[in-house]
Amino acid sequence: MQVQYDISSTKEQALRIFEICGHKIDPELASDIWPKILQHKWVLSEKIARDVGIKVACIDFIENVLSTDCHLHDIQKNKMLNRMGAQILDESVWETISESQPPKQIVNKRIVLPLTQERLAKKHGVALPRTIIFFGPPGTGKTHFARAIAARLQWWFIEVSSSDLTSEGADRIGSKLKDLFEVARNLDEVVIFIDEFEEIAESRDNASRTEKSITNEFLKQVPMFRREKRKNLLICATNYIRQLDTAIVRPGRFDCIIPVGDLDPKSRALIFRHYLSNTNHGDVDMDSIIPKLFLFTPADLEYLFCKISHFAFEKEYSESREFKITTDTIIKMIEKCQPTLTRQNISELEEDNAHYTRY
Repeated sequence: MQVQYDISSTKEQALRIFEICGHKIDPELASDIWPKILQHKWVLSEKIARDVGIKVACIDFIENVLSTDCHLHDIQKNKMLNRMGAQILDESVWETISESQPPKQIVNKRIVLPLTQERLAKKHGVALPRTIIFFGPPGTGKTHFARAIAARLQWWFIEVSSSDLTSEGADRIGSKLKDLFEVARNLDEVVIFIDEFEEIAESRDNASRTEKSITNEFLKQVPMFRREKRKNLLICATNYIRQLDTAIVRPGRFDCIIPVGDLDPKSRALIFRHYLSNTNHGDVDMDSIIPKLFLFTPADLEYLFCKISHFAFEKEYSESREFKITTDTIIKMIEKCQPTLTRQNISELEEDNAHYTRY
């Protein structure tokens, strides 16, 4: 018997399956499943020598066939990950952060170790971390820390910017947040990173009705995310932790609130050497350079070396002879760069550190 497959859109097929048996199926997976359901209906009918209704066939296929079909589950998961721009990062990203940098020590003890030593954590009743906030001035490496965690764990990394959530207007942010968390709750070994967190979780004091509804939606979704027994992390980053709603920073929703701020000399030197290694350089006196990089963030150092590299490239091109970067070259470029941090930034971070830090 040749089964005639209905031809319709993936959304129509997903809706049809939901209407028939009440199971929500990803639309892209529905296009794989619907023909199989029709074929399953024919097989069941032949087996018992009478016509089996589409509802019975649909329920039996999803609950008894699809649930044990790991291949189809992987298809659905991979399509979700691809749609969200997920990536696996090289483990070396973790090594670009100095061991002397305080946030790395905190992250390693409080986040990485429990997740990589899960049996020992359970033995001692250590709750696995699920939700984290990084806060600090712009350019201090909050995104890099989130990426480093995903790299260290070798989990999928998915970055969500506030612009992704606001692209269809403020009135759609709550709905998009809900969709994001529904997907996240069904994924394993994934780091979901939300940057510019204050845009979707700002204080409800003096906020508009729409802004309050967005914060309310987030407050509703986080406990549901935490209740799912899956190995995934939600990491949020903000430059302005004082703007967050008080309900966000109270214990209960986020396991850790970690400051990421000024670099110590060792951390600054590690990042400096990383960028220097990719250039054509001669002898460089690190001891005379590193003190001049006070108030430079990781992003500032990256920009500094963009200028240094381009200067060297133009110099060699114009003079038609090899040009090596020296200590003098670097110091001249430093003088042309304005660091992001100020002493006021550092003072404010110290205040926020004392008030908000929790891990």
